[in-house]
Amino acid sequence: MKNRHHKALELDKILSLLATETACADAAELAEEIEPSSALFEVNQLLSETSAAHMLIGRFGSPSFGGIKNMNSSVRRAEAGASLTMLELLRIAEVLRVMRALHEWRKHSAGIETAIDWRFDALCVNKYMEERIAACIESEDQMADNASPELAAIRRKIKNAMNRAREQLDKMIRSTHYQKYLQDSLITLRGGRFVVPVKAECRADVPGLVHDTSASGATIFVEPMGVVEANNEIRVLQSQEEAEIERILLLLSSEVGGFADAICEGYNAVVELNLVFAKAHLAYTMKASLPVMNDKGRIRLTKARHPLIDPKKVVPTDIQLGIDFDTLVITGPNTGGKTVSIKTVGLLSLMAMCGLMVPAYDDNELSVFDNVLADIGDEQSIEQSLSTFSSHMTNIIQIVETANPKSLILLDELGAGTDPVEGAALATSILEHLRSKGAKLAATTHYAELKVYALETPGVENGCCEFDVATLRPTYRLLIGVPGRSNAFAISERLGMPHDIVEHAQNLISSENSRFEEVVGALEKSRQSLESERKEAQQLREEAEKAKDLSVRLQEEMEKVREKEAEKAKQEASMMVARARQQAQSMIDEIDDMRKKQKYDASAAKARLKAGLKALEETTDPIQEKEPDAQYQLPRPLKIGDPVLIYDIDKNGTVLELPDSSGYVVVQAGIIKTKVKLSNLRLLGEQKKAKIQGATTRNVKNRMESRASTELDLRGQMAMDAELELDRFIDSTLLLGIHEFTVIHGKGTGALRAAVHKYLKTNPSVRSFRLGNYGEGEAGVTIVELK
Repeated sequence: MKNRHHKALELDKILSLLATETACADAAELAEEIEPSSALFEVNQLLSETSAAHMLIGRFGSPSFGGIKNMNSSVRRAEAGASLTMLELLRIAEVLRVMRALHEWRKHSAGIETAIDWRFDALCVNKYMEERIAACIESEDQMADNASPELAAIRRKIKNAMNRAREQLDKMIRSTHYQKYLQDSLITLRGGRFVVPVKAECRADVPGLVHDTSASGATIFVEPMGVVEANNEIRVLQSQEEAEIERILLLLSSEVGGFADAICEGYNAVVELNLVFAKAHLAYTMKASLPVMNDKGRIRLTKARHPLIDPKKVVPTDIQLGIDFDTLVITGPNTGGKTVSIKTVGLLSLMAMCGLMVPAYDDNELSVFDNVLADIGDEQSIEQSLSTFSSHMTNIIQIVETANPKSLILLDELGAGTDPVEGAALATSILEHLRSKGAKLAATTHYAELKVYALETPGVENGCCEFDVATLRPTYRLLIGVPGRSNAFAISERLGMPHDIVEHAQNLISSENSRFEEVVGALEKSRQSLESERKEAQQLREEAEKAKDLSVRLQEEMEKVREKEAEKAKQEASMMVARARQQAQSMIDEIDDMRKKQKYDASAAKARLKAGLKALEETTDPIQEKEPDAQYQLPRPLKIGDPVLIYDIDKNGTVLELPDSSGYVVVQAGIIKTKVKLSNLRLLGEQKKAKIQGATTRNVKNRMESRASTELDLRGQMAMDAELELDRFIDSTLLLGIHEFTVIHGKGTGALRAAVHKYLKTNPSVRSFRLGNYGEGEAGVTIVELK
């Protein structure tokens, strides 16, 4: 951070916070080297990228950038024909894996176009090279046996040679003839050759080559003559193994070199993407929003917060500049928040010009500037000397020389440190000169003359940081349009200064200043009164809006209930129509049957048909009110258990009790027992209830209640138990919709891994499986993909 004005506004600290959000050293370095841009198009592009990453994180979670390292130099060496180490190749494979993972992460949100799609398109997806390296190299110092057929054959020969040497040495150390010469009955290695520990005094009794001696000299390590040839064969084979590994590394390096340009460009794209997503993460941390940018010098911030102040202590403030006025003069007592206010304006402007979202409410407006110039002093200092004044003036002189219409200038305690009369005059002259250059200004001061200047000058506005005299504490709220009061007399008297001293001091100030302070005091009282009324009105409006929202919700719920009931009535009516059609068809069939039998009575049939049609009309109107039928007579007295129809509500029921003295009958209708007037009942014919045989219910456990997991740890289990556990786990993952998981079996002897692989080959639900790559657990885990 070479620009001292930016440093005075603490932009360097914001960029350091941004660097901590990155995942690799190169992205962190890029973050700390960001310079604010003064080009509106470029700033809008940067902000649109940050906003796109912010949206993607909110909808799909944050992508993983791993801990990738810059392997561009290694890739370029491979391109030049150099042979890379296994560690370098593994790190290159990790870079390729991260690029592929980022590309697949973006595919999950396919269909949503964003401003950073072109960065994802620049990623190098080279699964072939990634898997090729992973298949050949198990760890940074271990080449896989299947890296080449030649390597596998050499290692088999080494293993056989070692077994022969061990067999010969095992016979020797178990031999009663040699045991008395040996220090221990064990086989060890010295210089890559198999040897046995022999007592020093028995050296002549065990023929062979001496390779080492113990620290005490009591033991010598002898290579018996019988295993010299086997050891020689092992050394030759090991040399061949090393040569084959070098050949494989050179071959892999050559393949990597063929993709050098794509890998380097892809890595650079990863670094830039990491920086963009770091900006989005920082925005979430700061609860920031996207500002609207312009190049006209307009600044409008709502509930803006200084991002370096504790969120629990910071007081949001509203700030405007460059809209109704181009100069803001902020006055008020010390520690009231004046410096924080102008720092907030400058810092948030610089953050936006760096492509960062700003900690403020939505619908904010900021501008790009050619220069953001600041002279921020220590307003808490009580020692103002000529050197301090000279230092500030030197800085302001440079600001005056640099200022232009595209400048934002922030001046703290303008004119302080010298004679008040001269200081106020000089401060006024500086403001007028900078305004003549078209710059946007925000300045803090204690001078009453500048308050008057702001009141009398068009385009200049007063501002103050609110102070509560009753509690002697600042509220840190910035009030624009109101000049600040020093409150020196009120604070002194509140702290216990004798009243006569304060009164005498008030009499010493000029009548003009006294009248001005009285006007300011009256304005402040009026403002506080209006503020109280505004808060009350705001509260009433919020309550009214809540009531309105509640009314709208209730209306919507009622509409939904109405629509639901109408749909239900429509379905019931359809069912009734179907039943009516069935009854009509039955009547028609009956008439046809009577005609065939020549027993057709036209008048009787006509009467029955009319009665049936009337019944059909009544049936197909589910909400029609029924008129009482005074002519209806029960065909016989009711009995307990008779099926009846409750006429007015068209509901079937069963008689539980006979009519009482008032003519009411107790009827069971569904689950409700009620009293019904005898005249409102209609006796129904006997109804046989069909009993459904064999209907049973049972509860089925919902497998979806199981906790989703993508790892199965089988370490320490026997092969049979592991197979059963693996089978259950595959069933569970299929039900949960998981198609890839990891089996942890450890390296060990390899028996458990072999059992797992044997089972996976036979399971019809398994699409494929492989050992873990570098960074995934290597040979200690198996990655399983299900169909």
